[in-house]
Amino acid sequence: MAMVRRALLRKDAMLAFQPVMQTNHAARPAFYEGLIRVLDEKGRIIPARDFMGAVETTETGRIIDCLALEMGLQALGRAPDLRMAINMSARSIAYPNWTRTLRRGLKACPTAAERLILEISEESAMVMPDIVTVFMRDLQKQGISFALDDFGAGVTSFRYLKQFMFDFIKIDGQFIRGIADNPDNQCLTRALLEIARHFDMFAVAESVETAQEAEILTRMGMDCMQGYYFGAPTITPPWKIPQEKKRA
Repeated sequence: MAMVRRALLRKDAMLAFQPVMQTNHAARPAFYEGLIRVLDEKGRIIPARDFMGAVETTETGRIIDCLALEMGLQALGRAPDLRMAINMSARSIAYPNWTRTLRRGLKACPTAAERLILEISEESAMVMPDIVTVFMRDLQKQGISFALDDFGAGVTSFRYLKQFMFDFIKIDGQFIRGIADNPDNQCLTRALLEIARHFDMFAVAESVETAQEAEILTRMGMDCMQGYYFGAPTITPPWKIPQEKKRA
């Protein structure tokens, strides 16, 4: 944790970008998810699994959210055709630096709002559902979209799910991995997909790793898919790579 705090003070962090593909239009990503990476003194990535759970309720978690948002808005400002999702905790809603970072970024690039997606995990959203609902409605008026991350992994109240009105629901990877050979996961994924459709939200399948998984999700009618089958997170912005190099 001390190493992480020192890295954040130095702003030794970067975003890794992973594509989210629209199922019926796979020629180009629907958007990218920007995943923060924190670096040690030698420039090596500190594995997020080693600290993210521990910082969720601390100011360190708020600083990580601010840095991720700042870098995401900068990327949107540099690439006018880019759409990007950035993760945040519901606890950052009342963090003044996070709000200032958002205002500053939108002032620098007024079109960023309509291309920004804020991802809030299911577990985080349920900590303070009423506050999250008001927060989302205010920012959606500015054109910002919201995704409910890790759907199915937590304890979302369906009463709150109706009030939230997320634009995207990202189905947790535990239901997607191995789905081609797992009838239980197929049944549960169809149920979660039907919930998304009922509430008029786009459904994204997380952790798609094989062609077989992508095929069955396509047959189900999944709106978007994300996972290593389509591309691992990369610190090299994919939209800057020439198309000729991509095809090679």
